Amino acid sequence: MTGFKEQILSAGLTRRDFMTVAAAGTTALTLGGRAAFAADDTLKVGFISPRTGPLGGFGETDGYVLDLARKALAGGLQAGGKTWKVEILDRDTQSDPSRAGQLAKDLINNQAIDLMLVVSTPETINPVADACEAAGVPCLSTVMPWEAWYFGRGAKPGAPSPFKWTYHFGFGVGEFLKTYISQWNLIETNKKVGVMYPNDADGNAIRANLAPALAKAGFTIVDPGAYETGTTDFSSQIALFRQEGVEIFNSFPIPPDFAAFWRQAAQQGLIQQIKICQVAKTGLFPSDIEALGDLGVNIASAAYWHKAFPYKSALTGVSGPELADGYEAASGKQWTQQLGASLSLLDAGFDALKAASDVKSKEAVAKALSTLKTTTIAGKVDFTAGPVANVSPGPIIGTQWVKAPSGSKFALDYVVTENATDPNVPVGTKLIAYNG
Repeated sequence: MTGFKEQILSAGLTRRDFMTVAAAGTTALTLGGRAAFAADDTLKVGFISPRTGPLGGFGETDGYVLDLARKALAGGLQAGGKTWKVEILDRDTQSDPSRAGQLAKDLINNQAIDLMLVVSTPETINPVADACEAAGVPCLSTVMPWEAWYFGRGAKPGAPSPFKWTYHFGFGVGEFLKTYISQWNLIETNKKVGVMYPNDADGNAIRANLAPALAKAGFTIVDPGAYETGTTDFSSQIALFRQEGVEIFNSFPIPPDFAAFWRQAAQQGLIQQIKICQVAKTGLFPSDIEALGDLGVNIASAAYWHKAFPYKSALTGVSGPELADGYEAASGKQWTQQLGASLSLLDAGFDALKAASDVKSKEAVAKALSTLKTTTIAGKVDFTAGPVANVSPGPIIGTQWVKAPSGSKFALDYVVTENATDPNVPVGTKLIAYNG
């Protein structure tokens, strides 16, 4: 610096001029270093979910969960012996599968993300996973039956996995089977099950795998055939269920379809004979049930996360009750099971990044996903022991919507009624017959 000073002064600049030039140069160096750090030491993680539209209940709590994650990552992520800045780029599919795929391509091509996280339903997850697989970008997902993710995207039974970049954790048909058998045997019925499975990835996977297994377990399946999403008249299905005397009803519909069906079932006399109404996909969130009024009370559901789960978030450190209570305090709304599910995806995703030998290598991150063993707020994730490659199964537990106790802030209470797929989750109460 002394030589530089002498050169400047010999050029005819005053000492004040020299100090101004030196300060400007120091500022330029600082800004240049900061820009280089931002470019080289920042991890970009995509997060895609349906926050509006017919599937918006799945994404309703994601803003709160993402805020928790960003706060936990404010100081950076320790991985590979250094600290990385983290940007989570969240996007709303608006419940449109085509838009989901477009958002994924934009994050891949224009944002150069290092990892994709995608959550909730085949309509959201599958197009995003397909885009990542085609582009060679590691992708982790949860909240849909793994069979609809794996076989629904072209994998064949008994054949090696065709997927190198995409991984999925969570419940499958096997977990639904255990839960439903456990749940349905809690109340005496004639074991006749009226099923209404839609003509979509969820419905087709459930029809092909769950219905035959339930029949083998001693239940009589009454199936009027696949219906199209958006159907408004369910008279033929209702007539068949009444004629066959079904006492258990099971469906995997989107909320508007179930609301239309269940109101018509009440009008046409079906619900009077139903002892267990077990609904998946719809029936997960309080807003869907409250919209049904008195018809929603005592509907049975199943939870891929409940605030009673005895695990903590690996990323944020919060427990189930802390997560649920925090959301209610911040939003004024009742907690939902999606809180823990979305946070579990962030838990697992960032654990995979920390385990990668090189977080800026797509191949290294994908390899870390393939061997990931961790515990999230929703339970264990283990890709080394799945039923097929690229899949880690997870629990789903029996639950029910009941009237909340007097003085409660909310109209309904969401209670645990069985725990066959995860005995660590405490059972809260007995299942109540829909119509006793």
